[in-house]
Amino acid sequence: MKSNINLLEPGKRYHVYNRGINGENLFKEDRNYSFFLQKYMQYVEPVAKTYAYCLLKNHFHLLVEIRSIEEIKAHFSAPGQTPDYQLKFQDEYSVGLFAGRQFGHLFNGYAQSINKAYKRTGGLFEEPFRRIPVETDSYFSALIWYIHYNPQKHRFVADFKEYLHSSYQIHLSDNPTKLEREAVLNWFGGKAGYLEYHNNQHNISDMEEGF
Repeated sequence: MKSNINLLEPGKRYHVYNRGINGENLFKEDRNYSFFLQKYMQYVEPVAKTYAYCLLKNHFHLLVEIRSIEEIKAHFSAPGQTPDYQLKFQDEYSVGLFAGRQFGHLFNGYAQSINKAYKRTGGLFEEPFRRIPVETDSYFSALIWYIHYNPQKHRFVADFKEYLHSSYQIHLSDNPTKLEREAVLNWFGGKAGYLEYHNNQHNISDMEEGF
């Protein structure tokens, strides 16, 4: 199995990314970005913490940490959840499979809505979605910057700090969020350190992976 499609593991961090089939745009107008995030909160947030994200026209990047078995069990044991979910969480392997399927539900649900709205058929995302384990502190720091830098890299904006569909401005905001904002800011030593790191250019050669 290729290194970027290994089974997700509880407690591990990943750079998750994907793009439209044959370069097709995933986001055709502004309302699509917020709809994708709504679907993301429905399917992925219960199984993964999110540190950073960026949604671009034909691809996206995420920095996530798969939640522990205990966290996922607690969520799906809540009132209103299907009792059968408990049968899925016997070990790390079963939780990893389930987490991957939740991403699949996100992509399939979003694609179905796009197909209906824009009178298209078939898949929208490349399969399988890619994931790279984030195994060092330096990679974790650089990846947050890289994800935010993407709109400038692809020339959607002159300055990535102005891009509206990433987590950069949310990290600096005081508005409520499900992002791991406090953890990210603390990682850089606070807002000043976060800003300083983002104001510098970093090596992106190890993070390109086709994008």
